[in-house]
Amino acid sequence: MELRQLEYFVAVAEERNFTRAAERVHISQSGVSAQIRQLERELGADLFDRSGRTATLTVAGKAALEHARATLAAAAAVGQAVGEVTHLIKGRLVVGMVNGCTITPLFDTLAAFHRAHPGVEISLLEGNSDALAEAIRAGSIDLALVGTAAATAPEGLSEMTIVSERLVAAVPPAHPLAEPGQVTLADVAAYPIVCMPPGTGLRQAFDRACAAGGCRPAIAFQAGASDAIAALAERGLGVGILSESMAAAYRDRLTARVIDDAQEIARLALTWKTPYGPAVRAFLTHARRAFALPATA
Repeated sequence: MELRQLEYFVAVAEERNFTRAAERVHISQSGVSAQIRQLERELGADLFDRSGRTATLTVAGKAALEHARATLAAAAAVGQAVGEVTHLIKGRLVVGMVNGCTITPLFDTLAAFHRAHPGVEISLLEGNSDALAEAIRAGSIDLALVGTAAATAPEGLSEMTIVSERLVAAVPPAHPLAEPGQVTLADVAAYPIVCMPPGTGLRQAFDRACAAGGCRPAIAFQAGASDAIAALAERGLGVGILSESMAAAYRDRLTARVIDDAQEIARLALTWKTPYGPAVRAFLTHARRAFALPATA
């Protein structure tokens, strides 16, 4: 039994698909299948039910999964312990970010980390915030920049707040909401809405604000990137719901008005699972510098 076989087994179990697992571990699908078959022969049991469209764990596979994860974690801990002593970090760091992310300091962090620790292979994945948080819990990514409306970190995770802002209504200059005066949730709800989809922090903040205010706006369009929301709002297809810094990027064509009675705050936070290894620790150190955050954050 080899560590790589356990790595492939865990990848297939989490992806529920041999092709996606092969892409994740950077070898051919036939290579993954051959190693899994060899592992099954050594264990004397099938680990996957291959009869359906997805690779489903058998009873034996379910029994083996947590032990395989623990073995891989223990093996990684050996390298981490040596790295702590020699100050040489090796291995792999998987970073997640919200769809359509344009937060430049995150990319500065990735570049600074890569220069300082060339022995670490870095992967960057996009997804919505809920999916990224679950991936951190499952161990398939190490940390992620996620959006949230909650005042505290998701259960079982730690976080470092990067951005904390009010919600705004983004409209063309000729739109009635662009006129001077307060803008409320009721004002916004009188028009079709263009916003992020469920599972994103910005949508969570908007939904919570509407629920607290007793509003039920009509969601006309949903888009995972702020550029798309701005483009739809600019064309008069609805009121765009963005955060203050997002809307600032479109000030040449959209007027952004803070929604006065929307008390929910849209936050972006770097999120990780504790305990964490030296690679995550080093990444967070570079992130604090890039985002100009205090060392105690």
